[in-house]
Amino acid sequence: MTTWVIGDVHGCARELEALLAVLAAGPDDRLLSVGDLFHRGPDPGGVMDLCRDHGIDFVLGNHEAAVLRRTRLAPERADASDRLPLRTSFPPLAVDDLKGDGGRPLLLARERLEDFLVFLQSHAGFFATGARSDGRADFWVVHGGIRPGTAPDVSQPDELLYPLRTKSTLWYDVHAGPELVVFGHLRFSEAHRVERDGTLVAIGLDTGCVYGGSLTAFSPDEERVVSVPAFSSYAKS
Repeated sequence: MTTWVIGDVHGCARELEALLAVLAAGPDDRLLSVGDLFHRGPDPGGVMDLCRDHGIDFVLGNHEAAVLRRTRLAPERADASDRLPLRTSFPPLAVDDLKGDGGRPLLLARERLEDFLVFLQSHAGFFATGARSDGRADFWVVHGGIRPGTAPDVSQPDELLYPLRTKSTLWYDVHAGPELVVFGHLRFSEAHRVERDGTLVAIGLDTGCVYGGSLTAFSPDEERVVSVPAFSSYAKS
């Protein structure tokens, strides 16, 4: 089984489809997203369909969390052990009800809004974990980062949603491992590798697809990066 972690998609369904074609994941492979799957970009409905068709699991990004908090469906624990029962009916929804963090738009047809809210409730919580082969340390998948020295299961959700910074130092500048942290949110021109003594301890996968960059996936088992270029630039920085 191979695990692939996919960086911030932001509604770029064509690019996600192209990336999945390159990955050619088999039925035993695991597909994970770092979150921020839908907002800003042109086709969140297409992204949702691809996630369902390919069994892509996802941790909550700040945009998904904003929607769930506004609709009172968000867990308060990082592991989502306090997840509410699945809700499938809602008062009439408007597109503005499902805006992301900071009012980021969700370009979704009105008739799919309830379906979108049902789908969001299938999240994995604010983090996901996995074991790697050859006795290497586990990997943690989060959206924004971690508090150095703190495991995600004892973290506060916002510590995982947003990259923690002390003055000019970001969390990954001091994260010493041994766990490999795979994250999104912070935009880089290519996958951002952080090593300690030759060991990869963190990697950032938001390569700015919605801004005309690329969409990136990473295999923690193989420590391999795969990217596809964006077909267009859909949002302003």
